[in-house]
Amino acid sequence: MGAWKVDDGRSERTGTMWTASAHIITAIVGSGVLSLAWSMAQLGWAVSKSNCFHKEGHGAAPCKFSNNPYMIAIGITEIFLSQIRNLHKLSWLSVIAAVMSFSYAGIGIGLSFAKVVSGEGEKTTLTGVDIGLDLTMADKTWRMFQAMGDMSLSAAYSFILIEIQDTLRSSPPENRVMKKANVIATSAATTLYMLCGCLGYSALGNHAPGNLLTGFGFYDPFWLIDLANVFIVVHLIGAYQVVESWAGAKWPKSKFVNEEYPLRIGKNNNFTISLNFFRIIWRSVFVMMATLISMAIPFFNEILALLGAFCYWPLTVYFPLEMYISRTKIKRGTIKWCALQLLNLVCFLASLVVAMSSFLGVGKALHTYKPFMSKQ
Repeated sequence: MGAWKVDDGRSERTGTMWTASAHIITAIVGSGVLSLAWSMAQLGWAVSKSNCFHKEGHGAAPCKFSNNPYMIAIGITEIFLSQIRNLHKLSWLSVIAAVMSFSYAGIGIGLSFAKVVSGEGEKTTLTGVDIGLDLTMADKTWRMFQAMGDMSLSAAYSFILIEIQDTLRSSPPENRVMKKANVIATSAATTLYMLCGCLGYSALGNHAPGNLLTGFGFYDPFWLIDLANVFIVVHLIGAYQVVESWAGAKWPKSKFVNEEYPLRIGKNNNFTISLNFFRIIWRSVFVMMATLISMAIPFFNEILALLGAFCYWPLTVYFPLEMYISRTKIKRGTIKWCALQLLNLVCFLASLVVAMSSFLGVGKALHTYKPFMSKQ
């Protein structure tokens, strides 16, 4: 085992630029719902409903299904996957998830493009959704801020950035490899987001749903919609991972927290699973709580915007800027320092407004939804 250890006592890191890019793409590309079991449950619900619409017709009354069985099934799956020790062991899963994200995004882009070129695109306007009887100016303003929250979350991966870099091998230098991985992953993600956003709006207009595929912006071909939703769930199974290492550093001598117990399975005991009591209990409870909350509060865009507001400014803007200022020794009061602080302030105010609009959206949703309700 000594040959497989590095100086900090952990397994040798073998990550490359491409595995790091896969980790980043898995984290940021998708429906923006990396920690919500509700969205993972769309596989069964979306496929069932798509097939029902194909059989009964669009908007058919019998096409009503409950999310809960599918959410429970995904939660059980995640309990097992969450036992994977660390992000370094997830490279294969991230690669699969990244491929899935490109696949279902490509289907959405293709369907949007086909609808636009066929001349069947819905009404679009420069100012977005029209103000009328169903939408006041205040509501539109709050929706705009909520959309900003969705966008900020969709591009945020700073909360796992250090963990991703920690999977890289020491040569070539990790910082250089990570810079290349950032460029590759963010460029790919930005391209997909722009294509999905612009083509999706061109195709579906002001009535575009919160989720391009599971919101039934498209109905046909139904088999392709089913396939895209399968891709979504495979991606989200890979994206929803619980990685926790704080307790091990806090109590390094605790056997309950740090002791690994190998379990050999297979005909010749050639496959080994590493079990840890703390990981089994803590991560399983975390997944169960996340699944239960997702079942009880099935909000989509409102929760996304709220998560974006809380995570975006401190993790993506404030701490990186402060570290950059400290590392490069930028003097207080200089033009560069003032520009960075202005950027910091603008992002903080934007996050604050997004949080306010998100709370308003959740409050309105609470008047409509009931806990554990069936999906309409």
